[in-house]
Amino acid sequence: MNSSRPALLLGCLLIVAMACNGQTQAGGAGSQAIAQATSATSAVPQLGAVVSPSVSTVTRKWNFDGDPIGGLPSGAQSFSGQWAVRAEPDAPSPPNALCQTGNADFPAIGLEDKPYIDLTLVAHFKPISGKTDQAAGLIFRVQDKGNYYILRANALEDNVIFFTYMNAQRSQLKAANAKVTPNTWHELRVEVRGNVFVGFLDGQQVVDSTDSRYKAGGIGLWTKSDSVTCFDDVDVTA
Repeated sequence: MNSSRPALLLGCLLIVAMACNGQTQAGGAGSQAIAQATSATSAVPQLGAVVSPSVSTVTRKWNFDGDPIGGLPSGAQSFSGQWAVRAEPDAPSPPNALCQTGNADFPAIGLEDKPYIDLTLVAHFKPISGKTDQAAGLIFRVQDKGNYYILRANALEDNVIFFTYMNAQRSQLKAANAKVTPNTWHELRVEVRGNVFVGFLDGQQVVDSTDSRYKAGGIGLWTKSDSVTCFDDVDVTA
């Protein structure tokens, strides 16, 4: 009986080893499958993940404080109306602002003719006076003085509207009601991605539209009729 104990013990050890070996192999296969699933899942972009841009962004700003009083901003081109830099003590970035004080169908000024495609264009504006209109606008994808898009806010009508301007003729794309207070500085912003345009007033999205006529173009500012309107802190990011 004593001689059989080593053999019995050896058999038990072999059984335990085989069982342990089987469990280890099964565990290895499961771990490999989990790793593969985790790897596959991690390859799918997750909502809220921050993705680095593939191209660098370009930002340019105009606050008009370094421009001579009574003149145009450096590099700007007046399309119509009477535009000039002047002192505005309450400007968002004092002391200067760019103001339009003339009377024309659609006073406009080009600030830069670089052909921007996708962009975010922001400006502060103050509608001061005007019997026919008290308007302020951003123009983008400017081809020339008679062809571009407009995002316009109006203190007499309390609305914000997207327009096309083709061959010096204005056509409405889409409008929305929004409170625009006279003699108060507001922020107007347009975000352009492909043929989709989104307009914001004082940080709130108010109107959106789509159009594919102009693919790229310059940027500038706009008013209407007898609007006396000042602009400050223009900012374009593309």
